[in-house]
Amino acid sequence: MLDGDKNLIERAIGGEAEAFGQLYDKYQSGIYRFIYLKVGLREEAEDLTHQVFLKSWRNISGYNFRGFPFSSWLYSIAKNQVIDYYRLKKEVIKLESIAELKTENDSQISLDKKTDLTRVKNAILELNDEQQSVIIFRFIEDFSISETALALDKSESAVKLLQHRAVKNLKKIIDE
Repeated sequence: MLDGDKNLIERAIGGEAEAFGQLYDKYQSGIYRFIYLKVGLREEAEDLTHQVFLKSWRNISGYNFRGFPFSSWLYSIAKNQVIDYYRLKKEVIKLESIAELKTENDSQISLDKKTDLTRVKNAILELNDEQQSVIIFRFIEDFSISETALALDKSESAVKLLQHRAVKNLKKIIDE
């Protein structure tokens, strides 16, 4: 964890709203992107992201430094928020384009690359929820195995196995 983050977290735990605001500014876009990839609707992702930060602000006094990044704690809250969303919603919502989230200028993407991204996006939709999460954390958010394990509340070996199966399934789906 960066010393600046630790200082901000300690100040936020102490009740300093400005410090929490700085943490929000730093982590909001990643949390939003994760949620958006899971629910596929901008408005819902914005609402859920807001709920994640509201919940984290209310519970920051219970945050403990365990050697993992603060973002892992936030992603764990986000994952649970998405689970709750689907429990309440009970309908399947498809993802929108991953390319839209990962590129600054869509016009610079070649037609072939757009086609490939669409195939990958559609293949990800066919994975189960845990495999989708592992793919998003590992390859879109660039989380380490340990960060992914913490966010998913799984062991590192379970994450490795999930990742292996997810990649294998993606290859199989794309090759069909």
